[in-house]
Amino acid sequence: MTAEAIRNEIIEQLRRIEQEEQVRILYACESGSRAWGFPSQDSDYDVRFIYVRRPEWYLSIREGRDVIERPISDKLDISGWDLRKALNLYRKSNPPLLEWLQSPIRYAEKSGVAEQLRRISPLAFSPKSCMYHYLNMARGNYREYLQGERVRIKKYFYVLRPVLACEWIERYGEMPPMEFDTLVERLIPREGSLGETVAELLTRKKAGEELDMEPRLAPINDYLEKRLRELENSALEMKAVDAKLGDKLDDLFRSALIENGSF
Repeated sequence: MTAEAIRNEIIEQLRRIEQEEQVRILYACESGSRAWGFPSQDSDYDVRFIYVRRPEWYLSIREGRDVIERPISDKLDISGWDLRKALNLYRKSNPPLLEWLQSPIRYAEKSGVAEQLRRISPLAFSPKSCMYHYLNMARGNYREYLQGERVRIKKYFYVLRPVLACEWIERYGEMPPMEFDTLVERLIPREGSLGETVAELLTRKKAGEELDMEPRLAPINDYLEKRLRELENSALEMKAVDAKLGDKLDDLFRSALIENGSF
């Protein structure tokens, strides 16, 4: 299928979810390797969305399920969070949600909720909690896939990206961009064995090569081992920051219910 046909299919699937679940999807985006800029030929489309229900659903003594998921089919992995759940996670500086909001690939944005959340995101961003999120991701993938003389070479991207995200937080004190190219351009010098090795690997990935078991790439492994130790110490020294949002999220939630209460 062409990119346009796949996009149309995603939008159609979102429309069906709205009808079947009786919800309104406020925002939908790509969240995985396609948004990061290094998809494989067989990569799924990781579609994530935020939705709202009618006001009466929230005014009940019964707690309803606040997640909608669809079985993976035809390379489409589609799931979403109820707005109230999303706002509570946003208040806790949830990195996946903060990433969704800045995704370069968007399928729907039907109200001002996502844009309002982008505007106030500096108030919700916690460097310490986001650092630990990315560190845990990097350490897990590094331990599982990049040990030994031969490694699953495409997994370098799934360790490099969170490590570079930590470096961005350490250097700039803000949520890192989703795009891998931007992280590399700003944080890894082009000259030298590390920059050259990363650039070559990225070129191969974008060309659609199958990157499976190959000899380890020493310049990248050396860099990762060193930076993981340093970033762990940096995260320990960071102070926890509470979200300074006051009543903003309550106001946003109520406004969204009023705006979308009659669909």
